[in-house]
Amino acid sequence: MPIQCTDAEWKILEVLWDRAPRTMAEITKALEPSTGWTRHTVITLLKRMEEKGTVKVDESGPAKTYTPAVSQDAASTDRTRSFLRHIFKGDASLLVSHLVSSGELSVEDMEEIIDAMKKNARD
Repeated sequence: MPIQCTDAEWKILEVLWDRAPRTMAEITKALEPSTGWTRHTVITLLKRMEEKGTVKVDESGPAKTYTPAVSQDAASTDRTRSFLRHIFKGDASLLVSHLVSSGELSVEDMEEIIDAMKKNARD
């Protein structure tokens, strides 16, 4: 099942992947310097995320706490696949070609990728 996650929700997940569980106040405090979000914004986003199943809520303590319901690896993989489908028609070689031609991917980077691919093939 695809992980539906907006950029704003991704920011909250990053905070929770860093450390969970966290309260809404802790999440707001962590994000406020970079986003300017108020508690109302964070509450709205957390409600949406709970409905989507990307966060779990524990109401057993004095304050609700939130934990990610999706792993960072699964969410990253899903987001990468979605990006690849939408921007490069699912063709990873087009993505690599673009990164090389734009200077974002160096020869050293390519060598590391090739080494990792060889290692994965052996394992």
